[in-house]
Amino acid sequence: MTLAWLGSAWMASLANWPLWQALNQLPEMASLRGRLFMVAFCGMVMALTALVLTVAAWRWSIKPVLTLFLLAAAAGAHFMGTYNVVIDSTMIVNVLQTDLRETRDLLSLRLLIGLLILAVLPLIWLARARVRRVSTWRQLKLNVFGAVAAFVMLVALLTLFFADMSATMRNHKSVRYLINPLNSFYALAMVGVDAQAKPSGPPLVVGADAKLAPRLMSEPPPLLLLVIGETARADHFALNGYARPTNPELSGLDVLSFGEVSSCGTSTATSLPCMFSVFGKSSFESESHPRENLLDVLQRAGIAVLWLDNQAGCKGVCDRVPKAEAGTPAGGEAPLPTALCTDGDCLDEALLLGLDARIAALPPKSRDNGIVVVLHQMGSHGPAYWKRSPAGRKPFQPECQTNVLQQCDRQALVNTYDNSIAYTDHVLAGAIAWLKQRSTDHAGALLYVSDHGESLGENNLYLHGLPYAFAPREQKHVPMVMWLSDKLTRAKAACLKTQLQAPFSHDNLSHTVLGLMGVQSEVYRSALDITSPCRSG
Repeated sequence: MTLAWLGSAWMASLANWPLWQALNQLPEMASLRGRLFMVAFCGMVMALTALVLTVAAWRWSIKPVLTLFLLAAAAGAHFMGTYNVVIDSTMIVNVLQTDLRETRDLLSLRLLIGLLILAVLPLIWLARARVRRVSTWRQLKLNVFGAVAAFVMLVALLTLFFADMSATMRNHKSVRYLINPLNSFYALAMVGVDAQAKPSGPPLVVGADAKLAPRLMSEPPPLLLLVIGETARADHFALNGYARPTNPELSGLDVLSFGEVSSCGTSTATSLPCMFSVFGKSSFESESHPRENLLDVLQRAGIAVLWLDNQAGCKGVCDRVPKAEAGTPAGGEAPLPTALCTDGDCLDEALLLGLDARIAALPPKSRDNGIVVVLHQMGSHGPAYWKRSPAGRKPFQPECQTNVLQQCDRQALVNTYDNSIAYTDHVLAGAIAWLKQRSTDHAGALLYVSDHGESLGENNLYLHGLPYAFAPREQKHVPMVMWLSDKLTRAKAACLKTQLQAPFSHDNLSHTVLGLMGVQSEVYRSALDITSPCRSG
């Protein structure tokens, strides 16, 4: 019991420093009453943590459980304090779905120091502490007494400072996601509950009636490169008015850049499945059973579909279509050059290598109907932004070459991020050049849209993943770029230019793709197809 309370006090006070830092910055905490509330809040966190730990306050379990709590608290404190993120169920899903490359990019000396101070030091003491052997009945009574004491303490402090607590939680909702490490365990539990609540078995069929509209004899089969960007901000695209030349190559091409596009979520785990849903954000978030997505509808209509990934997977979107990794050579192709792929990390230009061979492996009959290739970029994935562009393509200097972003000069951080955007510009221009080379046999099109945005230190926020309701615009305002070949008669570029500042979102993605590919289905909504008002014929 003593260990449970000592551990709770340690975590509530020291391991919750991001929480106390956030509260200290609130204007209402500057008064004496505010300071007293912060002390009381610390007592509430300690009591709540102790209430949980008393359940595990048995001779054989208290040390392992406290070890888990201390490690979770130390790691949570580092990431919340370093990047000003919060930990909710979406963030936990991101953690569970991350890969070795992303994990490696998050390692730093600051993380090691934080773990040493907040976890290793108390764990050394904990390992040497002796736990008294008492009877089961006596231990049960002690645990009940400890739980009652924690509950009384929590209720008493809540009663005394109810008005302060209510106002703080109502006006600053993000605070609740900073209570460490209970926020992590609660979020993990919610992820488990959600997973159990979803029925097992295959997803519900979507677009069972999907078919291709008759194509004009003069129109060759469409070939669409659907490029899913990563962590790109619309306001850092020169095409959208950004002062820096981050789009030097696309600016010289006849592309359409839609400047007011909102994302489905603020993380890949949320946005990627949502943006491929044909039912939109609100319906996707409320669905009780998994459903098929855009790629299933395309494939059912008879179109050849390929998912090519340079990221940590497709989050289930590509489960039922052909897929490949960017770092894996296509059939019969030579290994990728080390300039593009090293130790499992590939630059996004690797997505275009061997693309002809990958497409040739798709069913011939489907290829004759049309082809959709999804290129899932590494894009501007942080915090290691400097890794996202090659040495010869870094026009903005100096760069920030650390993943502890708060230690970077603000301009150097922006330079590094903008270099990744300029490299994406180069990759997209290369994709358009690839499409032009195949204009004899296909009506080419490119559609690029990022999954979410990124915070670069605005209001001391970094990275992404804040709950959508109070995430800043920087994490939700994403770029979308379209290029159409002259042979694609299903949309008129001149007409589309009148819609460049119209408010669009990820909800428009699926229906625009269905429209470009000429797919007819009951799930298609022309009102959400950006190209629908500009159809020819």
